[in-house]
Amino acid sequence: MWLINLTPMGIRSGSAIREDFLRFFEGKKSADGHGHRRVHSSSLVPANDPTLLFTNAGMNQFKDVFLGAERRDYSRATTSQKCVRAGGKHNDLENVGFTRRHHTFFEMLGNFSFGDYFKKDAIAYAWEFLTSAEWCGIDPAKLYVTIFEGSETVARDDEAERLWIETGVPKERIFGMGAKDNFWQMGDTGPCGPCSEIFYDFGVEAGEDPSVDRPFGEDDQRYVEVWNLVFMQFDRAGDGTLTPLPKPSIDTGMGLERIACVLQGVLSNFDTDLFVPLIQKAADLVGLAGGAAGPSTAVRSAQDDGSGVDEKTGASLRIIADHARCATFLISDGVVPANEGRGYVLRKILRRGIRHGRLLGQEKPFMHEMVFAVRDEMQGAYPELKETAERVAKVVLAEELQFARVIQAGALQFDRLMDESVRLKQEEKFVAGDWPVRTLESVAEFKRFGNADATQTVIDGKEVFHIYETFGLPLDFMVDAARDAGMTIDHEGFERAKQEEQARARASWKGGSQKSAAPVYRELAKTEFEGYEVLRIDGAKVLALVKDGVGAAELRAGEAGEVVLDATSFYADSGGQVGDVGWLYSGDHNTVVADVSGASKPVQGVWAHRVVARERIAVGDTVDTVVDGEVRAAVTRNHTGTHLLHAALREVLGRHVKQAGSSVDRARLRFDFSHFAGVAEEELREVEEIVNRLVLGNSKVETLVDVPIDVAVNEFHAMALFGEKYGDKVRVVKIGDFSTELCGGTHTRATGEIGLIKLVGEGSVSSGVRRVEAVSGMGALGEFRRDFEVARVVGQMVGGADAAAPADALRARMAAQEEEMKKLRRELDAARMKSASAAAGDATAVEVKGIKLLVQRVDGLERGPMRDLVDQMRGKLGSGVVVLGAASDGKVSLIVGVTKDLTGKLQAGKIVGLLAGMVGGKGGGRPDLAEAGGSNVSALDAALAKAAEIVGDLLG
Repeated sequence: MWLINLTPMGIRSGSAIREDFLRFFEGKKSADGHGHRRVHSSSLVPANDPTLLFTNAGMNQFKDVFLGAERRDYSRATTSQKCVRAGGKHNDLENVGFTRRHHTFFEMLGNFSFGDYFKKDAIAYAWEFLTSAEWCGIDPAKLYVTIFEGSETVARDDEAERLWIETGVPKERIFGMGAKDNFWQMGDTGPCGPCSEIFYDFGVEAGEDPSVDRPFGEDDQRYVEVWNLVFMQFDRAGDGTLTPLPKPSIDTGMGLERIACVLQGVLSNFDTDLFVPLIQKAADLVGLAGGAAGPSTAVRSAQDDGSGVDEKTGASLRIIADHARCATFLISDGVVPANEGRGYVLRKILRRGIRHGRLLGQEKPFMHEMVFAVRDEMQGAYPELKETAERVAKVVLAEELQFARVIQAGALQFDRLMDESVRLKQEEKFVAGDWPVRTLESVAEFKRFGNADATQTVIDGKEVFHIYETFGLPLDFMVDAARDAGMTIDHEGFERAKQEEQARARASWKGGSQKSAAPVYRELAKTEFEGYEVLRIDGAKVLALVKDGVGAAELRAGEAGEVVLDATSFYADSGGQVGDVGWLYSGDHNTVVADVSGASKPVQGVWAHRVVARERIAVGDTVDTVVDGEVRAAVTRNHTGTHLLHAALREVLGRHVKQAGSSVDRARLRFDFSHFAGVAEEELREVEEIVNRLVLGNSKVETLVDVPIDVAVNEFHAMALFGEKYGDKVRVVKIGDFSTELCGGTHTRATGEIGLIKLVGEGSVSSGVRRVEAVSGMGALGEFRRDFEVARVVGQMVGGADAAAPADALRARMAAQEEEMKKLRRELDAARMKSASAAAGDATAVEVKGIKLLVQRVDGLERGPMRDLVDQMRGKLGSGVVVLGAASDGKVSLIVGVTKDLTGKLQAGKIVGLLAGMVGGKGGGRPDLAEAGGSNVSALDAALAKAAEIVGDLLG
């Protein structure tokens, strides 16, 4: 074991720094006496924000607050936010391990003001926390500050400069910077403003060249940004116009890893106590225990630094530690390895960590053990890791085992690519290139120097990237293999393909900027939702009307739009449950003035009803809201059913099961959940039996309102669902002792109201995520009626079979028919083989320079029978070459066989490769047997006719 004193006396741990920061801002009171609200980190999967791949900043969870689309009961907050920058526009992945400060996962300490305090207090707070002896105690002489220098459209931030000077920062330590570094905006439109950054001077020894004492601004290694203060004071319109915000806000961010590096007196984040235990664990797991007194070497040194660990080993250990943190938190938050989106980025992170373990000699699974090391280090701040670590480790182990198989497959693919590269080089010379005429001498030269072509072969960089990306085969592995074969890789082509892929990834996640809530919704009073208790309320006032996204004074008969009311009984789209449908009645309580097709919440607390007007509606009118009770009841049954289904799946499959998405409407329910394999029929039956026993038991469904979130989670043990965003007070839906969840949806009063739940489907959504679909109530009755009708028809089909088990009778009948079909297929194949054999037997072999050659077209034969026929023909020839071609369904198949005694003179792969080029295809194989495919059926006869010439040329 590496034995390192992680936190010497007087040096604070990373955990202590995190807690000090949060306590500092909790104590900073507003005018009304309230300090900053400590808000727990949100999920790494942004809630309801398609513009982000992962949560990458502390302000993400407050985005709707800044945009005016959400209101909270506090105006200042502080957080330590989990962040990931490893995909889309923000991608540090390739730098991790090779620099002092790049990470895939990091924690962002932040303080926020939502229209409360502004620049003066934000600057004062930051300086106090960093320099006060009570808190960080950093020497002010080690700090520098930047401000916005100004641009053509925005003035220099003189106010910030003045405030820094008043705080005690010398003017000569304040530097103006351009918009790239010191002007922040959320998107193309919306809140934006100048920012001010605080830098720490690590000293000349940390510089890019420790022998040169460079000033601030000329050495990014020495002077490192530790805190960024963003002053949101403008609203950018679509035409670029900046308008001062009525309530300017503050968003700050300071990386925990960076400030820990400063306060612990080390040069690299990886030498802080946030990483050293993980690096030690990584060393143990890859078999390097006892090797050094310190795991992290100086980044700039490529040599052994005297600690016993060379730089490559140190980089690999840093990568394993960093990636283990990132993967653990991503999987804990519901992401699973996949081939697209977030899951794809997670897979790349995991496989990069595994690969660096292999570079250190560990080919057995080890990364899953790192999960528990991460849990042990981080569970104090993130107690959810205690519950999720076992599940996370299983996911990581499954990925390690799969990656081992992929590495093997990738190596095979690269071998084939090298073979194909040499063959194409030879074909290029033979067909189109270096020899102008096909003389015997030139072909003989081609054959004689064919193997030497490898030394002249450059492997297509795009194809190499395909293997790198698809199979995760490391580039350095492929470079070494190519070098061993005397070949080179087109690195420029590889980089182009990589950049194109990164551009595609960025484009797929740029999403477009999220705009501020439309002004028509922003300043409206909240809608009072009374739909939990009643389906109809009278006398609701029309606060606003929206037509084509713009506020309107009225909606005329036949026009579609949205109606915002001061009160409603309509449930709005939320939590996977669709909004209610129904009607708006006029003030006389008898006339329908609009049909309601649904409702949504464009701004937190404001209900927008989607309507088509039957009569004129105007702002200020009063209407009655009437929900379609039959539809609401059907939706409600399905929603309560999802809670029962969730709990039953956890009981049958294991506690690792967590909701990963849902959709609840009147027709059916869809429930996505984390699980590693398909759910067996017996398990589905058990789940179905459990939920229906609970339905028949008619258990009471309790709804607890305004429960503090910490009480709901820690005392009631309510499940918080993946991807949902919760406030400080929540609703808890409890079904006996079987299910307790945080939920804002509508539910039955007792489980018996559901009637019956019938599972109708199960399948895969993505790697590690399964989906079940079900129906309840009248929907379940309809499903049983359909099943009964099918059973009746089956009973008629199987005749005198046991009427009590029609499914078994049908299976037996179908199995018998399948056997009959297999028998007929065998007979048909045998007949085709016999016909082809007869035709080939009648064919006459020709001699080409003393070698017997048999060429035959055998349409109708599959590849397997073609191989058998090649073996037969080679046996009859004794010594020679067999070339078979077949056309079927618009595709060409070619197989070439060479008897063993001739493979020193002729290789089947070369022959079939040249033939394949004539029919628009490629191929290869062993010297004695090779296959190819093609797409040009019309060229098959001409290609077969060239076989003798090709064989003759190759014989020389």
